[in-house]
Amino acid sequence: MNSTISCLGNAIWFLCGGILMGLVWWLYGLLCFVSIVGIPWGRACFVMGSFAFFPFGKMPVARDVLTGRQDVGTGIWGTVGNIIWLVLAGVWIAMGHLLSAIMCAVTIIGIPFAWQHVKLAALALCPIGKTIVPAPLADAAERVAAERGFREGRF
Repeated sequence: MNSTISCLGNAIWFLCGGILMGLVWWLYGLLCFVSIVGIPWGRACFVMGSFAFFPFGKMPVARDVLTGRQDVGTGIWGTVGNIIWLVLAGVWIAMGHLLSAIMCAVTIIGIPFAWQHVKLAALALCPIGKTIVPAPLADAAERVAAERGFREGRF
């Protein structure tokens, strides 16, 4: 049942504006790939752009939570990358998602789509170090990470 609802939500989302914001993400990705230095940001743009096309049934999750180990994007360099991203592009993409959310929230039926745009706006502020996975996998990974942190005394 959930997959049917997600499929229907994704179809409506794509036709009613998801295509626009996904293309915005991909445009920023292409701009990042123009310079060799921007390739990590460009890769993140294409991952998030694919998510912006069809967001229902999937969730963003930090890669270190998913894999259980740090990598370049989840450590200090990921933080630096997110700060650079925030200044150069993140704010603009987030504003696009927030504007889309306001337009969706005008009708009652558009409220779930508005909420999805708000979540994408938050993701637009710091996408480095995150990946997109099916929602059940994201929930399981976060539960395992929480248990691991509790056992190691981080909570």
